[in-house]
Amino acid sequence: MYQPPHFREEDLSVQHALIRAHPLGLLITAGASGLMANSVPFHLDAAASQKGTLRLHLAKANPQWRDIGAGADVLAVFQGADAYITPSWYQTKQETGKVVPTWNYAIVQVRGRARVIDDAAWLLQQINAITTQQEGPRDRPWAVGDAPDDFIRAQLKGIIGVEIEIAAIEGKWKVSQNRPVADREGVAAGLGEEAGQADMLDLVRRYGGLTEK
Repeated sequence: MYQPPHFREEDLSVQHALIRAHPLGLLITAGASGLMANSVPFHLDAAASQKGTLRLHLAKANPQWRDIGAGADVLAVFQGADAYITPSWYQTKQETGKVVPTWNYAIVQVRGRARVIDDAAWLLQQINAITTQQEGPRDRPWAVGDAPDDFIRAQLKGIIGVEIEIAAIEGKWKVSQNRPVADREGVAAGLGEEAGQADMLDLVRRYGGLTEK
């Protein structure tokens, strides 16, 4: 992806944290079926390979897994916090008027060669892992074992596993750090007044070297 140097986030632990916080990624392939993209929940095993390994499952009715089975390289995209940034928040608007709107965001892109896994035990482990990841923080977490065994076995017959050893990973945190300090402060103040922007506000403060006011 297009990567101006000041937006690069190269810390693998930070990249992994975004994937875990936003596990519904976009799986993109270009194979016999042409370009295809599907939103899929991923589970990251950071210890399974040097840069981490992603595991997921697809419906057997979904033709994308056949392209992967043919040896396709894949791209997975994970979108973090994002926010529209109005020029009205910039001090520069008051001084020169030479400003335009933009969009702040944090994103991770992963590339690798995937392999298809048609194995009930592997699939059960993958489903347990992603379920535990999402249910763990809940007061009354649901577990795969709460459903009848024969029902789970029937469900497993309709899906197929995919494993991606990460070959390349890029992070891009475009969070106003290229703006003058007064503009960054204006963005932080503006985000602080908008509902649902706590995550982006935190990123603007941290990457922009701002203290909380």
